[in-house]
Amino acid sequence: MKSRNFFSELKRRNVYKVAIAYAVVAWLLLQAASILFPTFEAPPWTMKVFVALTALGFPIALIIAWAFELTPEGLKRTEFADELPKKPARNRGWRLDPTWDPLRADPAFRKLCEARQDVR
Repeated sequence: MKSRNFFSELKRRNVYKVAIAYAVVAWLLLQAASILFPTFEAPPWTMKVFVALTALGFPIALIIAWAFELTPEGLKRTEFADELPKKPARNRGWRLDPTWDPLRADPAFRKLCEARQDVR
């Protein structure tokens, strides 16, 4: 497998996102543990075990991210998730609706909404 294909496959399977999310959450948990463990007079070895477990969980999380994908139907193996029908892309254009927008009292905004309705 070429390195370009490998890295594009990592991106497609969301391994990068999982790695970044795991690192951020692990860092926050370690920071909280470094404050709370001494407060509750936990033995010194508990922090070492917590760091080791957190470090051991990182490759496990990456393997799970590679093998599985979270879909609306639940957790699926990546090969089966590729076969699922894709949802159509939602229209992410601006919605100008004078009934719920806070600018609805502005006459210029209402005129802009009416102009947008005419275009559709």
